[in-house]
Amino acid sequence: MKLDLQLYRGYANDEELIVFGHVFKSWAPDKYKTDRKGFKHAFSVLHMFRISPLKNVEVRLRFKDIDITTKTMNDGYFRFTIPYDNTLQSGWHTYEVTCKPEEVDYGIVEKAQFLKPFESKVSIISDIDDTFLISHSGNIFKKLYVMLARNVNNRKTFEDVVKHYQALSSSGHKEKGVSNSFFYVSSSEWNLYNFIVQFTNLQKLPKAVIKLKDIKTGITDFLGTGGGNHDHKFVKIKDIISFYPKQRYVLLGDDSQQDAYIYERICKMFPKNIEAIYLRQTSGSKKNKIQAVLDNINKMKVATCYFKKSTEAIQHSKEIGVIKEQ
Repeated sequence: MKLDLQLYRGYANDEELIVFGHVFKSWAPDKYKTDRKGFKHAFSVLHMFRISPLKNVEVRLRFKDIDITTKTMNDGYFRFTIPYDNTLQSGWHTYEVTCKPEEVDYGIVEKAQFLKPFESKVSIISDIDDTFLISHSGNIFKKLYVMLARNVNNRKTFEDVVKHYQALSSSGHKEKGVSNSFFYVSSSEWNLYNFIVQFTNLQKLPKAVIKLKDIKTGITDFLGTGGGNHDHKFVKIKDIISFYPKQRYVLLGDDSQQDAYIYERICKMFPKNIEAIYLRQTSGSKKNKIQAVLDNINKMKVATCYFKKSTEAIQHSKEIGVIKEQ
């Protein structure tokens, strides 16, 4: 049996370390190249959803003085939530995970990174599809066509969105290598993790912890990618804010799905933590229902911006002080 191990970017605070990943029979989704052309690209995308996760496999985490094991869930997912109060400098750190199921005669070792945030005034939590990556989430047929027909090199961001994100990342910091923390939380599945990492790297978007939806394991699942219930986004955002409860946050999303309603719930649950909310307008006109939600959020003393072009969002960020001129 072939074996593969996929790790994701984790995160830590002064008391706890969290890292996670999947174990697969045969190839993990990241082994299918996302820069192929034509039918080869479509083939790679489809194969990212034809995978066989392995349950109850023992995995071993090593980081500095940590050496601990756990086992995978039924969908091959594993997560280490480890008490860790040793001194750890801010920034990205490399961790290692190994696994060796009893039924194979070899083991596998992979490395990834986790983030210990720098001290900062704000952190940023952003959606992906139609927030910075043009995805056409409101039209499932067009969305699937774009995924299958355009490889990672041919996918696009909205104009000036990278400029906005880079400014949010560096705001308030003069020292090189120090930045505000970014988290990308999306209804895309873990199958697309490697594509998202490659895309954000190519576009020079801020390096971020990425949190996605439960992995899918069949071609029929691909047809519903990014759809269904979006409540997992609320749970993941809630978990991030609970993990860093003294931090204030900027939330970015769009009006094509449930972001406005999710962010409203977050504001109600964390009335002192949300600095501002940004929603991209994805159609020809603003939606009255979305504007009503933002009006309610404004009454909770959270700044909001419902924008068509990222230049509007940049100007708003400067006006409220979340982007500070260096």
